[in-house]
Order: sequence, then structure tokens, then C-alpha cells
Amino acid sequence: MAKFTDLDRLLQQFAGSTVPGCGCVVAQRGKILYEGYYGAADLETGRPVTADTVYRLYSMTKVIVCTAAMIQFERGKFLLNEPYYNYFPEYRNTQVAETLPNGAVNIRPAKSPMLVRDAFNMAVGLPYPSGDSVTEREMRRVREALAAKGKYTLQDDVRAMAEVPVRYDPGTQWSYGFGHEMVAALIEKTAGMTVGEFLRKELFEPLGMESTGYRYFGDIEARMVKMYRPEEDGSFTVIPAPGDENLLPGAVYEGGGAGLFSTARDYTKFAQMLANGGVTPEGRRIIGRKTIDLMRSNMLSPAQLKDFADSYNEGYGYGLGVRTMMNPAGVANLSAGEFGWTGMAGTWASIDPSEGVSVIYLHQTVPNNEQYHHHRVRAVAYGCIE
Repeated sequence: MAKFTDLDRLLQQFAGSTVPGCGCVVAQRGKILYEGYYGAADLETGRPVTADTVYRLYSMTKVIVCTAAMIQFERGKFLLNEPYYNYFPEYRNTQVAETLPNGAVNIRPAKSPMLVRDAFNMAVGLPYPSGDSVTEREMRRVREALAAKGKYTLQDDVRAMAEVPVRYDPGTQWSYGFGHEMVAALIEKTAGMTVGEFLRKELFEPLGMESTGYRYFGDIEARMVKMYRPEEDGSFTVIPAPGDENLLPGAVYEGGGAGLFSTARDYTKFAQMLANGGVTPEGRRIIGRKTIDLMRSNMLSPAQLKDFADSYNEGYGYGLGVRTMMNPAGVANLSAGEFGWTGMAGTWASIDPSEGVSVIYLHQTVPNNEQYHHHRVRAVAYGCIE
């Protein structure tokens, strides 16, 4: 059996070697079992990583946003099998950019409408627009047109993106991308407030997450970790952090797939609530236990699982905004049904309701070398659970 001194040793091994600094919190049934912080948050000044260090969550935002959306589901605000156009009519006549055997692209009507669950499941056919498909080029064009008019909101983004022909018929494949912006927009539509306001009211304030949000406040900016690029010679180069412009006062975009910042302790409060059936250590219910079970159920078909599969996600399927462990045999020393997600710059959340356990690990580099770091932390941290 591993000991938490082994986790200390591992994080010390990372810090200053593969990452400038890192932090990790392991908790079970409302109690912190381990908390460790190593290395630098700012190499130039020597500012160390501490419990107060703030990290950009990037895609770990998704777990928070999808949980918030499922609170609205519990309140009867929407159904998962409803067409998304019930809430955003712009999506009523979705078109598909179908690539033919000869390489030509045919734009045709979708065979079925986008469903709300397709947005949660990343099955709408709108990836992140970094590639060269017709869909991705059109997504970039839409955002460039929005930006040319000035600042644009999440609602502007989601409504405008409805004109883009998607890569495949909704619900038939899986592609990482725009779906969770659509989920966040659904929160706004059904709650009558911005997603940031909803998260603050329903999650951050009840859970005491005092260092989490979309915009700098108080001393958050001073506590933010610097972003680094690891170099081949073992050094680290500070680089601009993607998306930081949306953290500034006066910004208006609040994303569903990225955009939040937090600390290891704050995110642990959220993760522990989910690990313990939707209830805080003080007994306050945030979300239903059965709703959490629904979120962490695999929703992907065999064909979609092929789209999702890679070595980092081995053993996992995908539920409502979270990966979910289907078969840990030969992969990881945790329970079937463990769930969570990862952020672009090295943040990682693991939530295991069977054991009431959560593990939050954070660093901030691009590239993040996620498999090397996260799978080692996972192995050691779960090896410490009695």
C-alpha cells in the first residue's frame, strides 16, 4: 500500500523538473487526507506554490458547468432528449458538411435534430475550430465576424454558431469541442441570468469557493500561477496564457468549456460534494445523488467510444460532461464509476463516489504532458486509500 509520503516524493520529483510547480489535495468523506504544494508559481520572483495559488482551470470548467446545468435539469427546466432548438430556435435547420468518397463536400440537412444531451455528450458535430474541415473553417469565420463587431457574449457565440454546417449528423459521433458552450448557454436561457451569476449563486457561495470565478477580483491576479512552456534542456519559458483576456474587468464572455480559475482547496470543495452524493460536509444538498449517477453513466455508443478512445482515456467512457471509468481492470486502481476531467494546462480532477474520494492535481504548462503526470498521481493517491 502506498503512503502519502510517496505522493510527497512524486510531487517533489515533478517540481522544478517536469513542471515549475504543482499542488495536490486528496480528500475523503469531507476530510482532507493529503495536501501538498511544491515548486514555484512564478520562477522569476521565486513565489512558491501554496494553498492560495490560483490556477486557470481551462476544461475543468466543464465539470462545474455541466453540474450546474444538471441542477436545472432537476428543476424541470429542460429534458435531455428534447431538441436543442426548443431553447435556441436558430438550431432548427441544422446542416451537415458531409465528405463524399471522392473528397468533395456536400452540404445537406441533418437527418435528426441536435438533442440537449448531444451538447453534454460532445456529439453535436461542432469541434474546437483548430483544424481544416469545412466546419472548423466556418466556426473560425463566425467568431472572426463576431469579434469584428466588438466584444461578444456566450449567447452571441452560441446563436451565431447555429449557421455552421456540422461535421456529422448529431448524436452519431463524438468530437471534443463546442458542446459545453451550448450547455452553458442553456443554463442562461433557463435561469434568466449569466452562467457566472448562476455558478456563484448555486455552487460557489454555498460551497464556500471564495477563490473561484470568471473575472479577477480581490487579489486573485496576484495569486495566479504563471504559464510556462517546458524546454528540451529542462528549463521553462514563461508564455502568455490563452484566454487571460477574458479574466480582465470589462470582459463579457463566460465560457462553458473553459474560463474559470480556482485553487486546489476550492475545487476540492466542489469535488467532495459530488463524491459524497451531492451533499456538503455540513449537510447542505446541492444536487441529487441519482443525478450524479446519471452524469457519470457512459452515454457513448460503440462507434462514439472509438472516437473517444486514446491511451490517456483508456478504460473510460463519457457521460454528461465528464469521462467515467467503465473498466478499471489493467488500467487504474480505482472504482468503476470514478469520473472527472482534465484542463489544457495540466489541471486534473478525479471523483470516486464509491469511496467518497476526490483527487485534485494542478500545474500550469503548455504542453501539459498529462498522461505522465496525472496517471502517476492517480496511481499513488488511490494507492493510499484504505
